Amino acid sequence: MKHLRLLCSALLLAIVTDVPSQDSSALKQLRETRKQLAHKQRRVIFNNDGCDALYLPKDEKLTVEKFLDKRTTPLKGTQVDAIAYCSISSGFSFFTHRTKVGAVLTRQPGDFGIRNEMRNITQELIDLGTDCLQAVVEFAHKNKMECFWSMRMNDTHDAEYRPDKPYLLYPQLKMDHPDWLVGDPVKRSRYGRWSSVDYARPEIRDLAFRFIEEVCQNYDVDGVELDFFRHLCFFKSTAHGGKASQAERDMMTDLLRRVRAMTEEIGLKRGRPILVMVRATDSADFNRDMGLDVERWLQDGLFDMLVTTCYFRLNPWETSVALGHKYGVPVYPCISDSRVKGEGRFRRGSVESYRGQALEAWAAGADGIHLFNLFDVFGGRSPVFKEVGDPKALRTMNKLYFATVRDGKPDSWLAGGSKYRSLPILTPSYPKTITASKPLSLDLAVGEDFGDATKAQVTLHLQMPTLRNVSAVCVKLNGHELSSGKLAKDWLDLNVNPTWVKKGANQIEIAVNPQPAASEEAWTVAYEADKKPVKPWTRDSGSPRTEERLANGTLTIADRGNVPGDYHYYRYPWGADPAGKSIVEARVKVVSGLSRIIITNGEAQERLELQPDRIELWSRKTVRYAMDTTKDFHVYRIVTQGKDIKVYVDGELHLNAPGAYVKTAANRNELCFGASDSTNVGEACWDYIRARVDSQPCQDLVLSVKHPKK
Repeated sequence: MKHLRLLCSALLLAIVTDVPSQDSSALKQLRETRKQLAHKQRRVIFNNDGCDALYLPKDEKLTVEKFLDKRTTPLKGTQVDAIAYCSISSGFSFFTHRTKVGAVLTRQPGDFGIRNEMRNITQELIDLGTDCLQAVVEFAHKNKMECFWSMRMNDTHDAEYRPDKPYLLYPQLKMDHPDWLVGDPVKRSRYGRWSSVDYARPEIRDLAFRFIEEVCQNYDVDGVELDFFRHLCFFKSTAHGGKASQAERDMMTDLLRRVRAMTEEIGLKRGRPILVMVRATDSADFNRDMGLDVERWLQDGLFDMLVTTCYFRLNPWETSVALGHKYGVPVYPCISDSRVKGEGRFRRGSVESYRGQALEAWAAGADGIHLFNLFDVFGGRSPVFKEVGDPKALRTMNKLYFATVRDGKPDSWLAGGSKYRSLPILTPSYPKTITASKPLSLDLAVGEDFGDATKAQVTLHLQMPTLRNVSAVCVKLNGHELSSGKLAKDWLDLNVNPTWVKKGANQIEIAVNPQPAASEEAWTVAYEADKKPVKPWTRDSGSPRTEERLANGTLTIADRGNVPGDYHYYRYPWGADPAGKSIVEARVKVVSGLSRIIITNGEAQERLELQPDRIELWSRKTVRYAMDTTKDFHVYRIVTQGKDIKVYVDGELHLNAPGAYVKTAANRNELCFGASDSTNVGEACWDYIRARVDSQPCQDLVLSVKHPKK
């Protein structure tokens, strides 16, 4: 049967590419119409992941109108010209539309301990004579919108499945054919997710084709969106650390050819083209190594519209636009929830941020905006849906421009994936350390310029939690020094002359000015135990076997457990210079067991271990000093200079370790103090801890644009 299907597909390809002259004329006209449709104006394409059918309140009576009210009806009258509706497609074979090729997902989330207050209405809609996809298609056409069916080519939200713990989205297909997957729940793949299906299997490619074909045959969709970004794993070769082979890339290209041929055949029958839209990363090389030869697909005319990015972004929008336009294909940058952790004052999910992201994309030559994962935040009722599709109107609105909007890890999906990234990464999760010897220089993309005269208020905001003196840093924008700055909690706000800002890349330079000090006691970090540490200090989650308490002007931190997770530290992003000098001083009394002061500088780490009968260096246990640390408080001073480290106790040098500060600590740059680790116990009383470094950590960079109210 499998061979028969492959033979039929081959015959179909031959029929579409080698037809009699009369049919050839019809095909030529179809392709010309398709090209025109591909280039029609779509200000905004809204991707709906279909959870509106999977999660409806249990006590809510169902009607088609109530289903549409959740995410679809509010789009009426907005700038959304096309809806890409995903009928779940999770686990590769589960769908919430009527299907005979796949499996209709009728399971209830509450049966699997998920959102017990919600219910899956897939079967209820079918019983009403419709389904989620049909209802959205009909709504879109009634309101002069297009509707694409979006298929996630390898969705792996089902990776939560375990043999002893069934999961809502894990399909029978994978239970019956575990050998069709790139891994298993125990032997997980290193990259991507273990529950990804392996497209090297002809059965998988054939099923993918038949899923798409069935929708094109049974629904009046304007096109199909092949979503390769949700999720990025298609072959065992990449899942286990390699790159896709040419043979594997050819397999995916052949699948695209089959899809193109099928959409043309059905398009000829119904007298209207079916567009093919592809969503992938914004790097042709990254895609190719994943097994997706997107540029070849463009060269061969296998799809009509290109959408790029999701969890991470690798290049400026101009890269995607140039690639698509080179082959006459419109490009839609995807703007979605950024998932950046640790944000404070400025939010990437704000309306102002979406405006800035959209105008940046428009300025790069985008043909429209693709919105993804926006419904749960705004429910289709946000100004975003009425604003981001109009670049002219956006220019007079308040906006935020971030140095980095998405900081997801390309290395999670492809070994060495970060090497394809040309954009800077600067977020609270990925801060930069700025020193006199190592200034920070990066480009900030802005979607507008302001001409010679403007009333806009433009401000550059730097999140620098340890900065205490504005004069300690020198900041330039496109070579212009920003001199009028103010500190606002963890942020440095710098006024910007609007005429210095240009559309496109703007160079930001940040340097640290070494500060003269009358004595070493000009601390850049200082904690006194009159209260518990507050931001920018952060606290480990600890466990029920760890404890902290304030008493008699000291902070006691105790670890009384020896299982994983039993430790308790406070951490401060101090931004030490690997080539410079740092000083840490703490007044501590050990009660029992092991406590530590931990220092890292982005390259190296060291731990001063405090035990009842001695102090010693963690990396070199032979560097130790015997003393009683429990009878009284002692002042411990750690001084580093480059790779050298010295420790003083009550003013006397007792540990001297040239070249010892070298133990690797990639990407960590913090000062920590607290108790023990997962396998040991410990308790100590801390009077104070303070430090000095001639450097500054920068955790975020934002440009705000405010226009006067009309």
